Amino acid sequence: MLAAAWPAAAQKAPPPPSAATEIGELMKAGRHDDALKRAEARLKDNPRDAQVRFMRGVILAEQGRTVEAATVFEALIQEFPELPEPYNNLAVIHAAQGRYESAWRLLQQALIAQPNYATAYENLGDLYLSMAEQAYGKALGLDAGNRVAKAKLETARELNARIREVR
Repeated sequence: MLAAAWPAAAQKAPPPPSAATEIGELMKAGRHDDALKRAEARLKDNPRDAQVRFMRGVILAEQGRTVEAATVFEALIQEFPELPEPYNNLAVIHAAQGRYESAWRLLQQALIAQPNYATAYENLGDLYLSMAEQAYGKALGLDAGNRVAKAKLETARELNARIREVR
């Protein structure tokens, strides 16, 4: 007689979730300290795991540890220049610091690595708006009576504030 199914004892258990999956779930749950500990434990055994290294950088950035996060993304860029995400995330850090030119260059590198990278285009739009706000502010600083520059600056500030609310 033919067996209809494998005996329960012979069935393979599903593989355990990957470290990246576990870390991602911890991050989604807002458990950044636990996610960071899990990432660092994984990296002790697998220091070249680019995905977990990247996630570690994201966690550090979300914890406000931007210097450490930037170091992680810079190292990933050096070792894996074909990956667009480290360029993008380092650009976000630079833009938040007002380093718009370097942020622009990094976003261009992300788009060279992956021309259809929507997140980089979105961040480029945010960057252009921040640069416009800065430029209108400089124009107004040079000519305090310039009503057009003042109106543009106010509009750019309002739009930037609304975009920050969406994030």
